[in-house]
Amino acid sequence: MIRKSRALGQLMALLKTPGPSGGESAVARLVKEQLVGFGCRKAWIRHDKAHEKIGEGYEVGNLIARLPGTVKAPRLLFSAHMDTVPLCRGAVPVRRGNRIVPRGKTALGGDNRTAVGCLLTMAETILSKRIPHPPLTLLFTVGEEVGLKGARQVKPAELGKPVMGFNYDGGDPASVTIGATGADRWSVEIRGVSSHAGVHPEDGVSATLIASRAITAIAAKGFFGAVKKGRKTGTSNIGPVQGGEATNQVTDLMVLRGECRSHDPAFLDRITEAYLAEFEKAAASVRNTAGECGSVKFTSSRDYHSFEMERDARVVLRTEEKIRDLGLTPLLKIANGGLDANWLNRKGIPTVTLGAGQHNAHTLKEYVDIEEYLGGCDLALSLATAD
Repeated sequence: MIRKSRALGQLMALLKTPGPSGGESAVARLVKEQLVGFGCRKAWIRHDKAHEKIGEGYEVGNLIARLPGTVKAPRLLFSAHMDTVPLCRGAVPVRRGNRIVPRGKTALGGDNRTAVGCLLTMAETILSKRIPHPPLTLLFTVGEEVGLKGARQVKPAELGKPVMGFNYDGGDPASVTIGATGADRWSVEIRGVSSHAGVHPEDGVSATLIASRAITAIAAKGFFGAVKKGRKTGTSNIGPVQGGEATNQVTDLMVLRGECRSHDPAFLDRITEAYLAEFEKAAASVRNTAGECGSVKFTSSRDYHSFEMERDARVVLRTEEKIRDLGLTPLLKIANGGLDANWLNRKGIPTVTLGAGQHNAHTLKEYVDIEEYLGGCDLALSLATAD
């Protein structure tokens, strides 16, 4: 029932619109304009105050549209995130055969503009064709790519207390993500002692050496990269590394940031604690001639919690049924990345994650499979309409 040309036109417009994490206002304006044009009343659409709680210069909060139902039934939630990664900066989408790809040396932004386009297509079809539907909430989040920040701040009451949710953020529309990993985000500030590196290096305590010893030990003990201890698995990574001002100065300050992930909360604690322990050991091991050693300030927080839904949960069974109705075979899976569904499930809204044609996200080889995108739109429409 969807208008394919219209759905693709909306997607191309979204792909052209910049929206990095924290700078989603242009995308939000486009979404609001489209929704009002479809027949949504302005009173149904609002931003929450997530940006005020996040801080960091965020332009807007999550965008929420609450459509009243035409049939008496529990409210359903559909969600998508508006932000894209920095590699999408300057993206120009072009169609090549059955794909949409970036014209230049950028990522595309199919993650997650396919989801936004999918929800808009679903809303337009329902409203323009006056299709019977339960109360619906459309949630467009901010800051997903940098730690699910918008979803973390969502209040279920502002969503109208939906009984189940369908989060779009993937490729194959027949794939149903029913669980995802949890993650800690950490930073460590390593303090050493500065001295002249050429005249009296022995007077210094090198923060760089402390960092190097700690990382070497972490890797040697199997806690860097892919982590496996017996049946327990996880991952870890060190990202930004900053420090040093001159080559002739023993570096007295290094700041490193990283993450740890696991589906097992206790094992996630263990990985993060391994980082803390090795940084502390390394700081104590580096001393100058005066006997001074380094010190560390290690801070960590749980970015999002892991979850795994029961196979017979109502939202899972409903999704499988609708996928089969489209002639597809549903595939249940568990994700190793974080999703807005992590926080939605934790807030008491049973939520699965579905696909709408995005592939090779966060790379120069990113593309959108057009048939999968249209299939994702069909599935959203089926899920959102009355049985």
